[in-house]
Amino acid sequence: MKIVCVGGGPAGLYLGILARLRSGGRDEVVVAERNAPGTASGFAVTLGEDILDELYRTDPVGAARIRAAAHVWDSQLAEVDGETVHLGGRYGYSIGRARLLEVLAERAQEVGVDLRFERPTAVDGDPAADPLTADADVVVAADGVNSAIRTARADAFGTRIAQGRNRYVWFGTSKAFRPFTFTFERTDAGWIWFHAYPAADCVSTCIVECTPETWTGLGLDTMPADEAMRMLEKIFFRALDGHELIAPPGMGSSPWLTFREVRNLSWRDGHVVLAGDAAHTTHFAIGSGTVLAVADAIELAEQLYPGDGHDADVLPALAAYDARRRAVMGPIQDMARRSMEWFETVPVRLDGSDTVDFAWSLLDRRGDQGRLHRRLHDLTQVDRVREVRRRLTSARRVRRALARGEITRGQVLGELG
Repeated sequence: MKIVCVGGGPAGLYLGILARLRSGGRDEVVVAERNAPGTASGFAVTLGEDILDELYRTDPVGAARIRAAAHVWDSQLAEVDGETVHLGGRYGYSIGRARLLEVLAERAQEVGVDLRFERPTAVDGDPAADPLTADADVVVAADGVNSAIRTARADAFGTRIAQGRNRYVWFGTSKAFRPFTFTFERTDAGWIWFHAYPAADCVSTCIVECTPETWTGLGLDTMPADEAMRMLEKIFFRALDGHELIAPPGMGSSPWLTFREVRNLSWRDGHVVLAGDAAHTTHFAIGSGTVLAVADAIELAEQLYPGDGHDADVLPALAAYDARRRAVMGPIQDMARRSMEWFETVPVRLDGSDTVDFAWSLLDRRGDQGRLHRRLHDLTQVDRVREVRRRLTSARRVRRALARGEITRGQVLGELG
């Protein structure tokens, strides 16, 4: 079997790794990426325990390298006009996007994936017109939110794109954030906010967001990008401790974006399938884009290689992948939309609101918390209770690491002793 992944992001690279591993190295796997190596945009991405479990289950060697490059953030907090509220019991992992892609590319080459950088593929959306993809048994369109393949076959995939309302921009910052931090600041034009989180090997990520009314009221719609960064540094001076914002790579005159929610009624058309952002997007406020792309790759690999020593029949395998992943993604995208819509109503929620109540609303913006969690939220504002939750959270993290083989009991005892 020949598999060609169009796009060298997490979905394409991880599928390439798993296809080579699960086929015992017998199948040809090509990952074609239009950009040069080491030119990834963005700063850091977040990972959770569930995806780490899956990485260790499917490729322990590569998983250990990803974990070694990741940074743990062990708390969350919200700052509203300088007042801090703690969001207890939450933790996660973050890793520089460029570093993640570097680790995945190295692992892919190690297992025999044919990586072709600076190789635009199916640029008109037609894999049959490109010699690289024309004879492939499976073509994986992992070419991002602007997927040329998906766009050319929008009717076959049943593509639906909805536009978010708020404006946002991805920055880095020289401040090394330790907790995952939400900061909301009031300006004469209205509320503006960011969420920021650390990474082990690069500057912190800092995503600034506001309503279109605040965006135009501050003049950000017409202000040169460098001038806008300087203004935002002043607005967030307290939260950034005077540190600078760092422009995203290739920042043009207007780096501000609006979120696009991509949904598809089908993820396959013949032997062509969608994965990652080409198949689905989720609002950045739930931090799941990379995780879901990797999960797509795992499901697709397991359908193509069921583990009985034989390749599956391609079309039924792609149909099963399509059905299973879309069923999983529907509720996740619904949850992400609720989160997006919550942020679109931040000014209404903040004006006249108690800060602790507002922070609870932030915590429950996806509608997945209960009464017990609300009570714990209130108690977490007490120092002693917060310390107890922190220790319980650390213990939970250690148990998960032990269960997946990331660490040994001897290492834990050594740390304690």
